[in-house]
Amino acid sequence: MTDAMKQQNKWLTLPGMLFFFSAYLLLGFKSFDWQAFMMAVLVPLVFFMASAILPRLIPADRVLLALVNFLCGLGILVLFRLNPERGFGQATNYLVGLVGMIGCLLVVRFWPQIKWTMPLIVVVSIGLMALPLLIGTVKNGARAWVRIAGVNFQPSEIIKVALLLSCAFMLSRRMVLPALAFSGICLGLLFLQKDLGTALLYYAITLILVYVSTGSLSFLALGTLGAGAGAVVGYTMNTYVQNRVRIWQNPWEDPYGISYQVVQSMVAMVNGGPWGTGLGLGTASVIPEVETDFIFAAVFHEFGLIFGMCVILMYLMIFLRGVGVARRARSRFHTLLALGCSCFIAIQTFVIIGGNINLIPLTGVTLPFLSYGGTSMVSSLCIMGLLQGVANANERGLEEDQLIAMLGEDS
Repeated sequence: MTDAMKQQNKWLTLPGMLFFFSAYLLLGFKSFDWQAFMMAVLVPLVFFMASAILPRLIPADRVLLALVNFLCGLGILVLFRLNPERGFGQATNYLVGLVGMIGCLLVVRFWPQIKWTMPLIVVVSIGLMALPLLIGTVKNGARAWVRIAGVNFQPSEIIKVALLLSCAFMLSRRMVLPALAFSGICLGLLFLQKDLGTALLYYAITLILVYVSTGSLSFLALGTLGAGAGAVVGYTMNTYVQNRVRIWQNPWEDPYGISYQVVQSMVAMVNGGPWGTGLGLGTASVIPEVETDFIFAAVFHEFGLIFGMCVILMYLMIFLRGVGVARRARSRFHTLLALGCSCFIAIQTFVIIGGNINLIPLTGVTLPFLSYGGTSMVSSLCIMGLLQGVANANERGLEEDQLIAMLGEDS
């Protein structure tokens, strides 16, 4: 490792380690909780290992890795403060997600050898997507969850990874109709499950990838019209969506009824002010589903407006870094895959934060890396693994170019 890389690792990891150490220390002294003191040691250590040690074992984009690890650590911190049991649960989800991220990085690296599995991936994905319709449970108006062997998971979260891989691969080979057919089946199943928030993400990513791969403005226009038609159909068929639109239009119409969640979120953010109430001193726990749908409101409330804007900037940096990875890619497949991963994280972030501040109607999607949830955390880290795989391929391509240039000079 060069001196410049060591210096970069230092500036990427030390501030995060200091932040988490001091934060858990404050929580520990506030209530003299031994668990908080234990986390003050473990979390900075894991952050250091995941941000500084892991890139030495598996080549990865260090800036992307540090940003994602910090957001994951922040999510664990806020969840631990709100509900220690969920904080520990999220820490476990994060460790599982890291394994998934490494696995997805390796999938991209060895894709030429395993691309023959694409038909199997598509078939298995459709089967998993249909599972909630057979044995699923209803939550927040959507039949999107499945419980198997005592484990709850959301198949549509897992299929995000398959959708990105499949669409990028098929569109890189000009197989537009098969890509649209696969996405269309997934969207149809999501509509039947009434999981319209996830359907919005699937639709947007498919539309972006098809437009980028074809450059067809006609398709983009038709896709936009289709999105409008789908929104009307979704609004008509789902009273839950109708209530969300009513809340968005006027949250103060029924602040103690259907609007209670959004109103409490906005009140919490306003009360946070520019500097926040202070870690452990807020009242964000009064917001229903604060650990999942409104985790950003909790961060905003206790850390303040300035810190909340920094969190948004981190997501923006992840998106821009991902677009940079896509631009440097050596193949159509890698370009589409990196762009799809970057847009997925960015759109999902916009949708849920926009819902928290009542910029757009609230949907049931989670905030990547921060919100509580095993499948959400694992799928988000797996998407970053795909992006890291493309970044790794770019780096190897650059090294090959440098080697060829050196051999040319020697000859």
